[in-house]
Amino acid sequence: MAESAVTFLLNKIAALQREEIKLMTGFWGDVRYIKDELERMRAFLREADAKEESDQEIKVWVKQVRDVVYDTEDVLDESTLHLEGSSSTITSSTWHERRGDALLLEEAELVGIDKHKTKLIGFLVDNEHSLKVISVVGMGGMGKTTLVKKVYDDANVRKHFQTHVWITVSQSFIIEELLKNIIEQLYGGIKQRVHKRISSMDNTGLKMEINKFLHQTRYLLVLDDVWSTLAWEALKCAFPNNNCGSRIMLTTRIVDTASTSCTNFHGNEYHMDPLSRKESWTLFCKKTFRVDYCPPHLKELCRGILKRCEGLPLAIVAISGLLSTKDTRRVDEWEIIHPSLGAELEGNDKLGSMKKILSLSYNDLPYYLKACFLYFSIFPEDDQIKCKRLIRLWIAEGFVEGKAGQTPEEVAEGYLEELVNRSLIQIARRTRNGRVSTCRTDDLLREIILSKSREQNFATVANKNNTRLLEKIRRLSIHERLRNIQQSKSISQVRSLFLFRVADSQDESPVAALFSGGLKLLRVLDLEGAPLEIFPSEVVNLFNLRYLSLRGTKVKKIPSSIRRLQHLETLDLKHTYVTELPVEILKLQQPRHLLVYRYQKRSSSPFHSTYGFKAPPGMGCLTSLQKLCFVEAIQGSDILRELGRLTQLRRLGITKLRREDGMELCSSIQKLGVLRSLDINSINDDEIIDIQCMSAPPQYLQRLWLQGCLEMLPPWILSLHSLVKLRLRWSQLGYDPLESLQALPNLSELQLRQAYSGDELHFNAGGFQGLKVLHLHDLKGLRRVIVEDKAMPSLEELRIIGCELLEAMPSGIEFLTKLKSMAFADMDNELIRKLQSKQGDDYSKIMNIPEVYYTYSERGRWKQIYL
Repeated sequence: MAESAVTFLLNKIAALQREEIKLMTGFWGDVRYIKDELERMRAFLREADAKEESDQEIKVWVKQVRDVVYDTEDVLDESTLHLEGSSSTITSSTWHERRGDALLLEEAELVGIDKHKTKLIGFLVDNEHSLKVISVVGMGGMGKTTLVKKVYDDANVRKHFQTHVWITVSQSFIIEELLKNIIEQLYGGIKQRVHKRISSMDNTGLKMEINKFLHQTRYLLVLDDVWSTLAWEALKCAFPNNNCGSRIMLTTRIVDTASTSCTNFHGNEYHMDPLSRKESWTLFCKKTFRVDYCPPHLKELCRGILKRCEGLPLAIVAISGLLSTKDTRRVDEWEIIHPSLGAELEGNDKLGSMKKILSLSYNDLPYYLKACFLYFSIFPEDDQIKCKRLIRLWIAEGFVEGKAGQTPEEVAEGYLEELVNRSLIQIARRTRNGRVSTCRTDDLLREIILSKSREQNFATVANKNNTRLLEKIRRLSIHERLRNIQQSKSISQVRSLFLFRVADSQDESPVAALFSGGLKLLRVLDLEGAPLEIFPSEVVNLFNLRYLSLRGTKVKKIPSSIRRLQHLETLDLKHTYVTELPVEILKLQQPRHLLVYRYQKRSSSPFHSTYGFKAPPGMGCLTSLQKLCFVEAIQGSDILRELGRLTQLRRLGITKLRREDGMELCSSIQKLGVLRSLDINSINDDEIIDIQCMSAPPQYLQRLWLQGCLEMLPPWILSLHSLVKLRLRWSQLGYDPLESLQALPNLSELQLRQAYSGDELHFNAGGFQGLKVLHLHDLKGLRRVIVEDKAMPSLEELRIIGCELLEAMPSGIEFLTKLKSMAFADMDNELIRKLQSKQGDDYSKIMNIPEVYYTYSERGRWKQIYL
């Protein structure tokens, strides 16, 4: 983390030099001296950041460096404000201590292990003669080592294989030592003679020795705790594919390592999932009470504590170890544990092992990911964090390093995937094209993040349980209330300020008092959902601001003084009442994301549910824009012509488009070569969207939403081979569009809402090979749906809503063997009655689908009946 701070400061100095800011005499000489010193520190810090966990002296030194860096940054920012206003490695000893902690799980008599054990043994002893790799993957503390050890020691497994080897790879592996370890295990009781013979061998010779020994034997080799594909690649050629039914098992936290090793030998990835509630409870009781039940008077408290463990075996074992020391007759002792679990993580030795193991993944992060990971400490517990928001914040903070050929957003997306790959964050939801949409951290890992964040003065969370603020706060996250924080003098150096669920009712702006404490150096101001009706006037004085979110507030107008925020990159006004941006917005140097729109889901007219903004003339000068939503096209062709200059756009949203402006819009869209997402809404539901004449549409387009009348399907859609999502709404096509769309190779999601006025939809054999989601909504004339064999072979979700004339279940639906979920709403009553009776042809067509339900409204409430 200290290295991240140094790197960020060096980048800031470089940026100042590029801008050729004229500072006072002698200043640049001092800056050059500081820069040279920082460069010398940085190389050492890459080692020190990891070692500080086990070396108290280094820990103190790193903290001092971090404080100096922060102070230097303050001086630089205050100086420019004045002028503008007027990989870590871990020592082997530490490693052996860690692997000992893994034995906690073995001692736990881990519940639920038998089903995993049976599955893995099945992979090992099947009749396949080729060498196979079985990779057990999951986050730290899931019990991977315990599980594989039990499989390795199983009597039937020992009998099945002639040779058995177990080695622990670790982060700081030395390939030569690993190879020698394998050889010594292979030769068993003659280790001394073997050691003498292999001591002078190089790595190639050692691998040949192993290969020669294993060539004629059925062997089982376990590689425990593999941290990288590099380790696997360095070892794999020593293991022969001898067609004897040999097997390699490895445990890893890294998904890429698991998949790479399995791909090499056509193996099996086995993902360790958290324990079920029942399994968690059984383990908890065994370890806490030494019996299979919990005293009745403690049940509710224990279930609350256990919920924090989220099925993580190591967490359950560690917390049980703590609770087992408590007197079961003293309920007050137990009541203290749940709310103070975070503090217990800091101060109780019983939880030390868990903290160390969960900290392993953090320590292994490259320096550029540590700050990104600690950023999760800012968000409230159990929040599902939107990944696009997170990415924009990381960029604004300066965490994202430049890479040739990639935008900062693409680099940051890679960071996010790496954190997912390392099992450090959980995916809450993915998009249909595989990208992470929302993410979260489990509760206990979050406590580790909070602990690290406090320790390194990365961020301070102020809530009802913590109103004490440290000195020199860098990031302040306020949860639920502002009181007791507003008068603090320790926030003058805050760089990032967040409000979450703050609902203080005051006559003045709820953030006005915060600004009285300074905040002049803010880079990030996230006021999403704050009780604001007027744009805070203090904001325009934040010369360093990169990110401003007023999302979900009641702000109606943006002042012309917004021009003073010269460095602003993100302006998020989604779900506000802003309908126009001042012309002064064009004075901003490098805005990347302008989000000015809201959705009104319960509108009297469903068509008019997207509200955009009036863009000022000259928008084409904002050439750094990546995302622009939603521009009102009613302003005429001039504004649409300007859009063609925004050649860096990845997402564009247009609303209130008139027929006569379609050609101008097409002309501009053709110039947006890197566009990924396009959303076009006409001014009325009977207004034709005339976008036929596009000879060269953006070839990387992945998402296309068209809302408005279409005389015919634009022919250029058929050339969009990257298209993943397509929504056609109010298109009112008189012919079946499926024949035209069925060959799109990557189409995963298709929604037709009032898009077709005919009475039959026909899905041909071989069509829609990649389609996973199909929604048919308000197709008022539809009577029949025909699905041929081998059509939509990948379909998983089908929704049919408001198709009141549909006479029967889709013919051929039984061919959709991967269909997991089917839902109906606002359908013919007779059809629904037949389905509910669970008899007849229609029911027989759907009886094998895992989830089928009907949604209906009763007294203003939506209800579901599962069939």
